[in-house]
Amino acid sequence: MNLKTNLRNRAPLVGTFVKTTHYHNTEVLAHSPLDLLCLDAEHAPFDRSDLDTCVLAAKSQQKPVIVRIPDNTPEHILNSLDVGADGLLLPHIKTSQQAQAIIKKCFYGNNGRGYAGSSRFASYTTKTISDNLANNQNNTCIIAQIEDLDALAEIDSICAIDEIDCIFIGRMDLTVSLGETDPKAESVVAAVQQIVTSANAHNKAIGMFVSDLSELPHWLKQGVSLFLLASDHSFMLTGAKALKSQFEQAQSKVTT
Repeated sequence: MNLKTNLRNRAPLVGTFVKTTHYHNTEVLAHSPLDLLCLDAEHAPFDRSDLDTCVLAAKSQQKPVIVRIPDNTPEHILNSLDVGADGLLLPHIKTSQQAQAIIKKCFYGNNGRGYAGSSRFASYTTKTISDNLANNQNNTCIIAQIEDLDALAEIDSICAIDEIDCIFIGRMDLTVSLGETDPKAESVVAAVQQIVTSANAHNKAIGMFVSDLSELPHWLKQGVSLFLLASDHSFMLTGAKALKSQFEQAQSKVTT
């Protein structure tokens, strides 16, 4: 099954954010058992060339890869999909009207995604227009990120949009939007629960980032199925810290 199908079926999936623009990190992580990778073009300096090579690196191991685009403008949508990303994580979705206008640019059609048969997505002219239209419709994943106070009043209408495959909760931005500094603050947890409840009511897949992995069982029980956790940066820092700790333990055994 493809990523879109797995999202729609609410299969448990775990991936990570890739913050490094060079394709080597993506290529290495493509060999991991993670279910997907997310190139974080919103918070890391990916340009189109970087996205091109990183998507290719992921595809070298048939690893599903999505892009969190820097903003929801058509050029960023088109760039990411044409180089072959399996889907998009759309930041700062606040209203259903806004979401529908952005989603229209993700799919071919009148006033929609610009068509090109020479892209990686289109297998460089080797597929027919009909094949490309079907591929776009059946395989392009749309994940709407909810991370603003404004979105809470619109959450039911956003969750009702059929083209959205998953509602992703951006908890850190939501924390700041609510005037808090602790993602475990009561108002933040209540907002997260409101989003989860609405998505469940519409049988919509739910995704989130959590910094405290001890929360995972709770949210899995609540029906959250997609988790994007940590990043290539955090893996490097965690690995370096563990190595240093092991080295210090070895030193202590020698000197005692």
